[in-house]
Amino acid sequence: MSAVSAQASIKQRSGVPPLPNAHEDRYKWTVLINTTIGMLVASINSSILLISLPAIFRGIGISPLAPGQSGYLLWILLGYMVVTATLLVTFGRISDMFGRVKLYNLGFAIFTVGSGLLAFTPGTGDQAATIILVLRLVQGVGGAFLFANSTALLTDAFPPSQRGTAMGVSQVAAIVGALGGLLLGGWLSTIDWRLVFLVSVPFGLVGTIHGYLGLHEVATIRRGQKLDIPGNLTFGVGLTAILIGLTYGIEPYGSSSMGWTNPWVVGCLVGGAAILAAFAWIETHVADPLFHLELFKIRMFTAGNISGFCASLARGGLQFMLIIWLQGIWLPLHGYSFEETPLWAGIYTMPMLIGFVISGPASGWLSDRFGARAFATGGMLITAAGFVALCTLPGDFNRGIFFALLLILGIGMGLFAAPNTTSIMNSVPPEARGVASGMRGTFQNAGQMVSIAFFFSILTAGLASSLPTVMYQGLHHNGLSVALSHQISHLPPIGVLFAAFLGYNPMQSLVPHSASIHLSHHTRGVLFGHAFFPHLILPAFLDGLHLAFYVSAAISLIAAVASLLRGKRYIHGEEAPTQG
Repeated sequence: MSAVSAQASIKQRSGVPPLPNAHEDRYKWTVLINTTIGMLVASINSSILLISLPAIFRGIGISPLAPGQSGYLLWILLGYMVVTATLLVTFGRISDMFGRVKLYNLGFAIFTVGSGLLAFTPGTGDQAATIILVLRLVQGVGGAFLFANSTALLTDAFPPSQRGTAMGVSQVAAIVGALGGLLLGGWLSTIDWRLVFLVSVPFGLVGTIHGYLGLHEVATIRRGQKLDIPGNLTFGVGLTAILIGLTYGIEPYGSSSMGWTNPWVVGCLVGGAAILAAFAWIETHVADPLFHLELFKIRMFTAGNISGFCASLARGGLQFMLIIWLQGIWLPLHGYSFEETPLWAGIYTMPMLIGFVISGPASGWLSDRFGARAFATGGMLITAAGFVALCTLPGDFNRGIFFALLLILGIGMGLFAAPNTTSIMNSVPPEARGVASGMRGTFQNAGQMVSIAFFFSILTAGLASSLPTVMYQGLHHNGLSVALSHQISHLPPIGVLFAAFLGYNPMQSLVPHSASIHLSHHTRGVLFGHAFFPHLILPAFLDGLHLAFYVSAAISLIAAVASLLRGKRYIHGEEAPTQG
């Protein structure tokens, strides 16, 4: 037997699938290039709409703040994330059964088709908005295939000594896409809103063609597995119900500023939790479960997913909060028009991207040599310190200090991401890598959705308690009638947040045109100027923002503790944990 054949035989007996003998080294870089493109384009589409939604709504003739239209705003923005989070485990499991490369490539193709159709959305009004919403869900299906399989493909292709480095590159691609999507969205939407979707098509075509030509299955697929249909249904329905409940929970209901008392929201949350409880029971009574609960017996897998969920919970809503802070307060106070704040908000968050790019690949490379625990734990401690430091900033902060704190946050998040992902994937058997990747991604995406709902709820509750009084006084003092001032001041504060988030002048969106035309030129200049709204919202906004950041700091510390408890470095198939 040749040395190469013997090596392959040893790998096969130990449960590690052999790589193609003649092209092993070249193939792993092929996988890294393709998954990097996949993570980049999928992540861009999770954030690009944050900045470009106003241009899209103007292009199709919809006012997202008008009565009955806010559903389009929420679902076009969050539907992609909901679908991706819901399908990750299912797609990971299916990929373990039928081939990771095959379904990864299918995901690239679905994503590309969805992006192309979005760019050529026909019609205007409700029809166009509905089409965009549905096609965003199609994009989410493709994105779920990409997210579910990319880490599994990297784990299959790279030896344990290089997996951290590969994961670091992949994680950087994801964060570059998420933050770079803000810049792309801001720039492209000033040219034509359709370019926001069209920009993904060239990436998608390259990734799809490159994947079908260059990738091939190296994992050992265990034949005869059955699809856990009851598990898939209960998990998908239960998680979807909870995510829908979280989405509508931040919308007003009746006289309440939020929808947590809405029977529909309560029903979704309670019913979803009950269905997920049934799912957990089902998974202990089927031969081929969707959710491999036995993986939680692996200490590193459990600790890594707990810390990953907490990290996502801590930082998931950060981008939204920073954008509202910049667009609604800081940038207008410094002379930027509300219309141009979306692009500049994207630019001002770039230090966080730079920090991640600096620390992400380095921590992945170092974790290959010294283990994940120190870097992942240290990263969450730095992140916690960054959140606490943000709480010390005034509303009209010093720009240099703000940039420095975002850089520190980016470094902390970068230190955590690649080592944590690598340790999770190293700890599971090769035949479970697809479902393990899906489970990791589900915890991460679910944490992000919960974080967004939580952050918005904190801000909305703070604004609802104090904003009506100060807004009534400000409007009435500047010439509006008692009745109109009272009416405007008691509008749901989430509308104010959405207006600032979308780059609209919040006061112009609140004061009816029929009333504004009767105001004096001076009064209109004051009410609709750069300073009135920021000064109005600043005290209540900062109280809620600081509370959210303190909670995020506490959750980051929990993530650090969970990371510390992961134990020494462990790779499935090794006889004992190694140092680190």
